[in-house]
Amino acid sequence: MSAPLKPPQRRIHLISSDTSISAMGLSLSALLCSRAADSPPSSSSAFPPLAVPTSSRLAVTLNSSPVSPGDSRSHWSSVHRSPHLLLSACKQQVTRSPVELSSDGVRAEVGVRGGLHIWEVLWNPDHRGSHAVMGVSRQDCPLQAAGYNVLVGGDEQSWGWELKTNQLWHGGHSVGLYPEKTRRCPSDLKPHTSDKKEAAETPLPIPERVLLVLDADAGTLGFVVDGSFLGGAFKGLPRGVELFPAVSSVRGGASIRLRYLNGATRDPPALMALCGLSIRQFLGEQRQNQTDKLPLPPLLQNYLLSTR
Repeated sequence: MSAPLKPPQRRIHLISSDTSISAMGLSLSALLCSRAADSPPSSSSAFPPLAVPTSSRLAVTLNSSPVSPGDSRSHWSSVHRSPHLLLSACKQQVTRSPVELSSDGVRAEVGVRGGLHIWEVLWNPDHRGSHAVMGVSRQDCPLQAAGYNVLVGGDEQSWGWELKTNQLWHGGHSVGLYPEKTRRCPSDLKPHTSDKKEAAETPLPIPERVLLVLDADAGTLGFVVDGSFLGGAFKGLPRGVELFPAVSSVRGGASIRLRYLNGATRDPPALMALCGLSIRQFLGEQRQNQTDKLPLPPLLQNYLLSTR
Protein backbone atom coordinates (compact mmCIF):
# COMPACT_ATOMS: atom_id res chain seq x y z
CA MET A 1 0.00 0.00 0.00
CA SER A 2 1.50 3.31 -1.04
CA ALA A 3 2.22 5.97 1.51
CA PRO A 4 -0.27 8.86 1.69
CA LEU A 5 0.68 11.95 -0.22
CA LYS A 6 1.95 14.78 1.90
CA PRO A 7 0.59 18.25 1.23
CA PRO A 8 3.08 20.45 -0.62
CA GLN A 9 5.22 22.53 1.67
CA ARG A 10 5.43 26.23 1.11
CA ARG A 11 8.92 27.69 1.23
CA ILE A 12 9.46 31.09 2.71
CA HIS A 13 12.49 32.94 1.39
CA LEU A 14 14.09 35.47 3.69
CA ILE A 15 15.89 38.19 1.79
CA SER A 16 18.32 40.47 3.54
CA SER A 17 18.11 44.23 3.07
CA ASP A 18 21.36 44.21 1.09
CA THR A 19 20.01 41.54 -1.28
CA SER A 20 16.69 43.30 -1.68
CA ILE A 21 18.43 46.51 -2.69
CA SER A 22 20.52 44.59 -5.20
CA ALA A 23 17.42 43.01 -6.74
CA MET A 24 15.71 46.37 -6.97
CA GLY A 25 18.64 47.66 -8.96
CA LEU A 26 17.25 46.12 -12.13
CA SER A 27 13.87 47.81 -11.77
CA LEU A 28 15.51 51.12 -10.82
CA SER A 29 18.10 51.23 -13.57
CA ALA A 30 15.74 52.20 -16.36
CA LEU A 31 14.13 54.90 -14.26
CA LEU A 32 17.41 56.34 -13.06
CA CYS A 33 19.01 56.29 -16.49
CA SER A 34 16.02 58.08 -17.98
CA ARG A 35 16.46 60.85 -15.40
CA ALA A 36 20.22 61.11 -15.88
CA ALA A 37 19.65 63.20 -18.99
CA ASP A 38 17.96 65.80 -16.80
CA SER A 39 21.08 66.28 -14.66
CA PRO A 40 22.36 69.85 -14.36
CA PRO A 41 25.38 70.83 -16.44
CA SER A 42 28.80 70.14 -14.96
CA SER A 43 30.57 72.78 -12.92
CA SER A 44 32.70 75.38 -14.69
CA SER A 45 35.47 74.62 -12.20
CA ALA A 46 38.87 73.68 -13.62
CA PHE A 47 39.13 70.66 -11.33
CA PRO A 48 36.53 68.13 -12.62
CA PRO A 49 38.62 67.40 -15.77
CA LEU A 50 41.56 66.63 -13.47
CA ALA A 51 39.64 64.20 -11.26
CA VAL A 52 40.74 60.58 -11.04
CA PRO A 53 38.52 57.55 -10.33
CA THR A 54 38.00 56.78 -6.66
CA SER A 55 37.82 53.41 -4.96
CA SER A 56 34.40 52.29 -3.77
CA ARG A 57 35.68 52.65 -0.21
CA LEU A 58 36.61 56.28 -0.73
CA ALA A 59 33.46 57.07 -2.74
CA VAL A 60 31.20 55.74 0.01
CA THR A 61 33.14 57.61 2.71
CA LEU A 62 33.02 60.89 0.77
CA ASN A 63 29.26 60.52 0.37
CA SER A 64 28.54 59.55 3.98
CA SER A 65 27.05 61.90 6.53
CA PRO A 66 29.74 63.78 8.48
CA VAL A 67 30.34 63.01 12.14
CA SER A 68 29.45 65.48 14.86
CA PRO A 69 31.28 68.83 14.57
CA GLY A 70 32.38 68.42 18.17
CA ASP A 71 34.45 65.33 17.43
CA SER A 72 37.92 65.61 19.00
CA ARG A 73 39.47 64.77 15.62
CA SER A 74 38.30 68.23 14.49
CA HIS A 75 40.52 69.97 17.03
CA TRP A 76 43.83 71.70 16.47
CA SER A 77 46.34 70.86 19.17
CA SER A 78 46.68 73.35 22.00
CA VAL A 79 50.24 72.09 22.63
CA HIS A 80 51.71 71.24 19.22
CA ARG A 81 51.48 74.64 17.55
CA SER A 82 53.53 77.76 17.07
CA PRO A 83 53.05 80.39 19.80
CA HIS A 84 52.13 82.78 17.00
CA LEU A 85 49.00 80.78 16.15
CA LEU A 86 46.07 81.67 18.41
CA LEU A 87 43.61 78.86 19.10
CA SER A 88 39.87 79.50 19.22
CA ALA A 89 37.76 78.39 22.18
CA CYS A 90 36.27 75.51 20.17
CA LYS A 91 39.81 74.46 19.11
CA GLN A 92 38.71 74.14 15.49
CA GLN A 93 40.35 77.36 14.25
CA VAL A 94 43.77 78.93 14.51
CA THR A 95 44.62 82.53 13.60
CA ARG A 96 48.16 83.70 12.95
CA SER A 97 49.37 86.81 14.76
CA PRO A 98 50.85 89.63 12.60
CA VAL A 99 54.46 88.61 13.27
CA GLU A 100 57.19 89.31 10.72
CA LEU A 101 59.90 86.90 9.56
CA SER A 102 58.34 83.84 11.11
CA SER A 103 56.91 80.60 9.71
CA ASP A 104 54.25 79.05 11.93
CA GLY A 105 52.50 75.70 11.95
CA VAL A 106 50.02 73.58 13.89
CA ARG A 107 48.95 69.98 13.78
CA ALA A 108 45.72 68.31 14.78
CA GLU A 109 45.17 67.18 18.34
CA VAL A 110 44.35 63.61 17.31
CA GLY A 111 46.30 61.53 14.80
CA VAL A 112 45.57 58.21 13.12
CA ARG A 113 47.56 55.03 12.57
CA GLY A 114 45.19 53.15 10.28
CA GLY A 115 42.02 53.47 8.25
CA LEU A 116 40.81 55.97 5.67
CA HIS A 117 40.11 59.47 6.99
CA ILE A 118 38.79 62.73 5.56
CA TRP A 119 39.19 66.21 7.03
CA GLU A 120 37.84 69.53 5.76
CA VAL A 121 40.20 72.49 5.80
CA LEU A 122 38.79 76.01 5.33
CA TRP A 123 41.38 78.66 4.44
CA ASN A 124 40.41 81.93 2.73
CA PRO A 125 42.57 82.31 -0.44
CA ASP A 126 42.90 86.04 0.26
CA HIS A 127 44.49 85.29 3.62
CA ARG A 128 47.13 82.78 2.60
CA GLY A 129 50.09 84.76 1.38
CA SER A 130 53.20 82.83 0.37
CA HIS A 131 54.09 79.43 1.81
CA ALA A 132 50.53 78.42 2.68
CA VAL A 133 50.87 74.67 3.13
CA MET A 134 48.58 71.85 4.23
CA GLY A 135 49.29 68.15 4.60
CA VAL A 136 50.18 65.64 7.29
CA SER A 137 53.01 65.29 9.75
CA ARG A 138 54.46 62.95 12.31
CA GLN A 139 54.58 64.04 15.91
CA ASP A 140 58.04 65.64 15.70
CA CYS A 141 57.51 67.98 12.75
CA PRO A 142 58.90 71.50 13.50
CA LEU A 143 56.07 74.01 13.96
CA GLN A 144 57.96 77.31 14.12
CA ALA A 145 61.00 78.70 12.32
CA ALA A 146 62.62 82.06 11.62
CA GLY A 147 62.06 83.60 8.18
CA TYR A 148 59.50 82.62 5.58
CA ASN A 149 59.70 78.92 4.85
CA VAL A 150 57.69 75.79 4.16
CA LEU A 151 57.23 73.96 7.46
CA VAL A 152 54.83 71.17 6.50
CA GLY A 153 57.00 69.25 4.06
CA GLY A 154 60.12 71.08 5.19
CA ASP A 155 61.65 67.95 6.70
CA GLU A 156 61.42 64.16 6.60
CA GLN A 157 58.66 64.17 9.23
CA SER A 158 55.98 65.83 7.09
CA TRP A 159 54.37 65.98 3.65
CA GLY A 160 52.75 69.18 2.36
CA TRP A 161 50.94 70.81 -0.55
CA GLU A 162 51.81 74.47 -1.09
CA LEU A 163 48.54 76.06 -2.23
CA LYS A 164 49.83 79.13 -4.04
CA THR A 165 52.32 77.32 -6.26
CA ASN A 166 50.67 73.84 -6.29
CA GLN A 167 54.04 72.35 -5.30
CA LEU A 168 54.40 69.21 -3.22
CA TRP A 169 57.00 69.30 -0.46
CA HIS A 170 58.81 66.61 1.50
CA GLY A 171 62.23 66.50 3.09
CA GLY A 172 62.71 70.21 2.48
CA HIS A 173 62.46 69.81 -1.30
CA SER A 174 59.79 70.39 -3.92
CA VAL A 175 58.98 66.94 -5.32
CA GLY A 176 56.56 67.95 -8.10
CA LEU A 177 53.31 69.66 -8.88
CA TYR A 178 49.81 68.61 -7.91
CA PRO A 179 47.31 67.70 -9.39
CA GLU A 180 49.07 64.89 -11.24
CA LYS A 181 48.11 66.13 -14.71
CA THR A 182 49.81 69.44 -14.08
CA ARG A 183 53.14 68.00 -13.02
CA ARG A 184 56.10 68.83 -15.20
CA CYS A 185 58.32 66.37 -17.01
CA PRO A 186 62.05 66.54 -16.22
CA SER A 187 62.66 68.35 -19.51
CA ASP A 188 60.21 71.06 -18.43
CA LEU A 189 62.39 71.89 -15.44
CA LYS A 190 64.94 73.52 -17.77
CA PRO A 191 64.64 77.26 -18.52
CA HIS A 192 62.35 77.93 -21.48
CA THR A 193 60.37 80.70 -23.11
CA SER A 194 57.54 78.70 -24.63
CA ASP A 195 54.22 80.42 -23.93
CA LYS A 196 52.48 77.06 -24.16
CA LYS A 197 54.63 75.53 -21.44
CA GLU A 198 54.36 78.63 -19.25
CA ALA A 199 50.58 78.49 -19.51
CA ALA A 200 50.59 74.79 -18.61
CA GLU A 201 52.60 75.55 -15.50
CA THR A 202 50.39 78.38 -14.26
CA PRO A 203 49.29 77.35 -10.74
CA LEU A 204 45.62 76.56 -10.31
CA PRO A 205 43.86 78.82 -7.80
CA ILE A 206 42.78 76.64 -4.88
CA PRO A 207 39.40 77.59 -3.36
CA GLU A 208 38.69 78.06 0.32
CA ARG A 209 37.48 74.52 1.01
CA VAL A 210 39.81 71.57 0.53
CA LEU A 211 39.31 68.00 1.75
CA LEU A 212 42.40 66.18 2.98
CA VAL A 213 42.19 62.42 2.33
CA LEU A 214 44.60 60.22 4.28
CA ASP A 215 44.59 56.47 3.69
CA ALA A 216 46.83 55.29 6.49
CA ASP A 217 46.39 51.66 5.43
CA ALA A 218 47.67 52.30 1.90
CA GLY A 219 50.13 55.02 2.95
CA THR A 220 48.69 57.68 0.61
CA LEU A 221 47.66 61.32 0.91
CA GLY A 222 45.39 63.12 -1.57
CA PHE A 223 43.01 66.04 -1.79
CA VAL A 224 39.48 66.80 -2.98
CA VAL A 225 38.86 70.23 -4.55
CA ASP A 226 35.49 71.42 -5.85
CA GLY A 227 34.12 67.92 -5.33
CA SER A 228 36.86 66.32 -7.45
CA PHE A 229 39.37 63.84 -6.05
CA LEU A 230 42.70 64.79 -7.61
CA GLY A 231 44.44 61.51 -6.90
CA GLY A 232 47.32 60.61 -4.65
CA ALA A 233 49.67 63.49 -3.94
CA PHE A 234 52.01 61.32 -1.87
CA LYS A 235 52.54 57.59 -1.74
CA GLY A 236 54.67 55.46 0.55
CA LEU A 237 53.79 57.26 3.79
CA PRO A 238 54.96 55.25 6.81
CA ARG A 239 52.36 52.72 7.95
CA GLY A 240 51.51 52.08 11.55
CA VAL A 241 52.92 55.49 12.48
CA GLU A 242 50.63 58.16 13.92
CA LEU A 243 50.01 60.89 11.33
CA PHE A 244 48.31 64.23 11.94
CA PRO A 245 46.72 66.82 9.61
CA ALA A 246 48.95 69.90 9.71
CA VAL A 247 49.21 73.39 8.18
CA SER A 248 51.80 76.14 8.13
CA SER A 249 51.48 79.83 7.28
CA VAL A 250 53.49 83.05 7.14
CA ARG A 251 50.62 85.53 6.74
CA GLY A 252 49.39 87.64 9.62
CA GLY A 253 45.67 87.31 10.20
CA ALA A 254 45.35 83.99 8.36
CA SER A 255 42.58 81.87 9.90
CA ILE A 256 42.48 78.14 9.24
CA ARG A 257 39.60 75.91 10.27
CA LEU A 258 39.66 72.12 10.64
CA ARG A 259 36.82 69.61 10.73
CA TYR A 260 36.94 65.83 10.70
CA LEU A 261 34.25 64.57 8.31
CA ASN A 262 34.36 60.80 8.23
CA GLY A 263 36.45 57.66 8.16
CA ALA A 264 36.40 53.99 7.23
CA THR A 265 38.15 50.83 8.32
CA ARG A 266 40.09 48.49 6.06
CA ASP A 267 36.91 46.41 5.49
CA PRO A 268 35.14 46.81 2.13
CA PRO A 269 31.94 48.92 2.12
CA ALA A 270 28.62 47.21 2.79
CA LEU A 271 26.48 46.33 -0.24
CA MET A 272 23.70 48.57 1.06
CA ALA A 273 26.09 51.54 1.17
CA LEU A 274 27.32 50.84 -2.37
CA CYS A 275 23.77 50.59 -3.73
CA GLY A 276 22.76 53.77 -1.92
CA LEU A 277 25.77 55.56 -3.39
CA SER A 278 24.88 54.41 -6.90
CA ILE A 279 21.31 55.66 -6.53
CA ARG A 280 22.41 59.05 -5.20
CA GLN A 281 24.93 59.46 -8.02
CA PHE A 282 22.22 58.83 -10.61
CA LEU A 283 19.93 61.32 -8.90
CA GLY A 284 22.59 64.03 -8.93
CA GLU A 285 23.10 66.88 -6.49
CA GLN A 286 19.91 68.70 -7.50
CA ARG A 287 17.58 65.75 -6.84
CA GLN A 288 18.88 64.27 -3.61
CA ASN A 289 15.60 65.10 -1.86
CA GLN A 290 13.45 63.30 -4.45
CA THR A 291 13.93 59.75 -3.24
CA ASP A 292 10.21 59.59 -2.46
CA LYS A 293 9.60 59.41 -6.21
CA LEU A 294 11.59 56.20 -6.56
CA PRO A 295 9.87 52.77 -6.43
CA LEU A 296 11.39 51.99 -3.03
CA PRO A 297 9.89 51.11 0.36
CA PRO A 298 9.79 54.02 2.86
CA LEU A 299 12.51 52.32 4.93
CA LEU A 300 14.99 52.47 2.04
CA GLN A 301 13.93 55.99 1.11
CA ASN A 302 14.68 57.08 4.69
CA TYR A 303 18.06 55.31 4.48
CA LEU A 304 18.99 57.30 1.38
CA LEU A 305 17.97 60.57 3.05
CA SER A 306 19.83 59.78 6.28
CA THR A 307 23.11 59.03 4.47
CA ARG A 308 23.07 62.08 2.25
